[in-house]
Amino acid sequence: MSDRLPDHGPLPPAFRRWFASRGWAPRPHQLDLLATAQAGRSALLVAPTGAGKTLAGFLPTLVDLAEKNPARSGLHTLYVSPLKALAVDIARNLDAPVAEMGLGLRVETRTGDTPSHKRTRQIARPPDILLTTPEQLALLIAHREAAELFSGLKRVVLDELHALVTSKRGDLLALGLARLHRLAPGLRATGLSATVREPEALQRYLVPQQPEPALADLIVVEGGARPDLRMLDVGRTLPLAGHTAWQSMPAIYRLIREHRLVLVFVNTRLQAEYTFQELWNLNEDGLAIALHHGSLDATQRRRVEAAMAAGTLRAVVCTATLDLGIDWGDVDLVVNIGAPKGASRIMQRIGRANHRMDEPSKAYLVPANRFEMLECRAALDAVEAAAQDTPDPRIGAPDVLAQHVLGMACAGPFDLADLYDEVRSAAPYAGLDYAEYEAVVDYVATGGYALRAYERFAKILRGSDGLWRVRDARTAQQYRMNIGTIIEAATVTVRMARGVRGKPGTLLPAGGRRLGEIEEDFAETLTPGDTFLFAGEVLRFEGLKEDEALVTRGPPGSDPAIPSYAGAKFPLSTFLAARVRALIADPSGWDRLPAQVAGYLAEQRRRSRLPGPDDLLVETFPRAGRYYLTCFPFEGRLAHQTLGMLLTRRLERARLRPLGFAANDYGLAIFCARDLSQHMQEHPGVLDALFSEDMLGDDLEDWLAESAMMKRTFRQCAVIAGLIERRHPGQRKSGRQVTISTDLIYDVLRRHQPDHLLLRAARQDAATGLLDVRRLGMMLSRIRGRIIHEALPRVSPLSVNVMLEIGRERVYGEGADEILAEAEAALIDEALGSPPPP
Repeated sequence: MSDRLPDHGPLPPAFRRWFASRGWAPRPHQLDLLATAQAGRSALLVAPTGAGKTLAGFLPTLVDLAEKNPARSGLHTLYVSPLKALAVDIARNLDAPVAEMGLGLRVETRTGDTPSHKRTRQIARPPDILLTTPEQLALLIAHREAAELFSGLKRVVLDELHALVTSKRGDLLALGLARLHRLAPGLRATGLSATVREPEALQRYLVPQQPEPALADLIVVEGGARPDLRMLDVGRTLPLAGHTAWQSMPAIYRLIREHRLVLVFVNTRLQAEYTFQELWNLNEDGLAIALHHGSLDATQRRRVEAAMAAGTLRAVVCTATLDLGIDWGDVDLVVNIGAPKGASRIMQRIGRANHRMDEPSKAYLVPANRFEMLECRAALDAVEAAAQDTPDPRIGAPDVLAQHVLGMACAGPFDLADLYDEVRSAAPYAGLDYAEYEAVVDYVATGGYALRAYERFAKILRGSDGLWRVRDARTAQQYRMNIGTIIEAATVTVRMARGVRGKPGTLLPAGGRRLGEIEEDFAETLTPGDTFLFAGEVLRFEGLKEDEALVTRGPPGSDPAIPSYAGAKFPLSTFLAARVRALIADPSGWDRLPAQVAGYLAEQRRRSRLPGPDDLLVETFPRAGRYYLTCFPFEGRLAHQTLGMLLTRRLERARLRPLGFAANDYGLAIFCARDLSQHMQEHPGVLDALFSEDMLGDDLEDWLAESAMMKRTFRQCAVIAGLIERRHPGQRKSGRQVTISTDLIYDVLRRHQPDHLLLRAARQDAATGLLDVRRLGMMLSRIRGRIIHEALPRVSPLSVNVMLEIGRERVYGEGADEILAEAEAALIDEALGSPPPP
């Protein structure tokens, strides 16, 4: 039989028979990647969803292990995923070819959910293939047995690489990859990605950049079925603001009834809890609908994933925890609630449906308001054009490097120059100069000049042999307990209390089922008897006991709160923002927009102006005894918030008495006590000066010096760099304790060592992350000489959207939408109450 099998080059007969038994034929890119690996080269595979990237990535490993069986021993291949769920899913999918070909391989996962006894056993008796995350890799290479564990490593597979390289997790992974190349000189790397704008950056990431820059091979798969992507029309006029999409819930439920398995994506955990509850209230058919997000207990998440794989669910409401790479074969529809914020992100989510290269993925975008309709239309156009908007590659962060230096000392003594060469072989640190590297090592050794008198900040010591070592076993333990770059707000465990409900304020005994985690700040707002939504249930808060929130099931008919989380919100991508501006500026293309959006823009054009794609529209008008300035850069909330902070400083100097500002993804509103329109008439050119690029100089520095945000940014850098440990053996610092510690150190460093490594790291983070200074600078450059000012007698239709952000209530769900609807109705009546000026 094997003689009649088609010739598939380097593929052994047993593998050809396996493909044939499935009715498959290996795809050309799978064979190309196998040939590249067998030639001893690293490669980046860029292929559309459903093209068999995962099998392609593991095929060289399976073939190599099958041919060397039974002589193999030790860890052969390491697979690194950005998501725990993805690692678990890949392990499950690998089981089929391993079992059906009788390869007899051990495939295991190692994530934060893996029990400690299993992790210990994996060091002593490693599997053939280990699937893990960047944080677990950092722990493994810092282990005393790391050299022995990885000495025989042949391959490393980095999945969804584009999602890893644009954050500090990518910096940590790059340093781990550099160490693996040092421990296993023959190591070859494979990167897998479906969405890549600049492949060369990822090709560089996969291979050592020292002693000479190098690129991995590139294999690109063209084609694939175009996705069937639409905007959901619920047959009613959407509001101008709000994010719950409550109007669309009945239509989403109908879609769930009509399909086998639907993934309902939302952008935040708060939205996930709300959406699940709304769909469950509509669920008269008793359909199996589940909830999945990162704050739920691992046991519940695994139970949902297993049910999806078994085909027993009809829908899962989820966040980004399920939007990368996971192959849920029965998913036949993806629903994305809210605007997608980026073309690459929505393409990634769409790919969860059907997950087959030759069949179109079916998906709906569900805008929650009319501005999101614009954004959804721009995303539809971008997907149609197969355009990508993944961010540019990063420059390695010094706080991540400090964490890595300590980890390498935990693994064993290191030579300063040798480690420098190793670090510079990692792509994000290829440009690191020796003085900066020495400053990082000095920080790990002393805490820096201003802190060197305090022994507790000294983490590593230089021995008489010139090698650096970890200070003591306790320091190594602290490192292992605090590793990672994802710094979320302090949390408390939510646990069902056992026994009979006590009186309000009476703590019940702990020991019940663990549901997950809520943020400490939210827990502290609760009083016994309050109810809140979590893990898909209405819970009654009974009290706090140490670091646990004890709860019982809440009464029916209560009005529960929903926990909010301080995690990063998705920013509107620069690419998508430019498409939105172009849509607004081109009335000839408005026939592609929903009628309610086209009519809204037409009304704005009648009563004010619409900006061109590179213009900035600034409107000034009085309202209720105040004077307003609104502008519409369409550059995302972070850039607009920074612009608002800097503009209010300049308005203060002009004695216009700014009272505050509000911002969203689309625009900015500033309110003052003095007449802005009159001031601009009396001082021609004031707008050009107000929006000049020099605001990013002294104005920005002065504001940063006073800003509480810089302390928050410093706090994150300090935790990553190990200056402050959040976790200790047998205890955990509260968020307040961490805040007090880092704020004290921040003040000391600003006073005595303003050029301290962590202060510089915090400024770098603020500029590139929380403030989006680079994007703001590009915007200010774009609008130079292109500012359009309209002095209006009242609020314009376009300004209503951002005006609704002022004084917005901190409530969620239909209650919030009712408040917004009342405010919107008043503003719209005001904007349209009189005929437009001639």
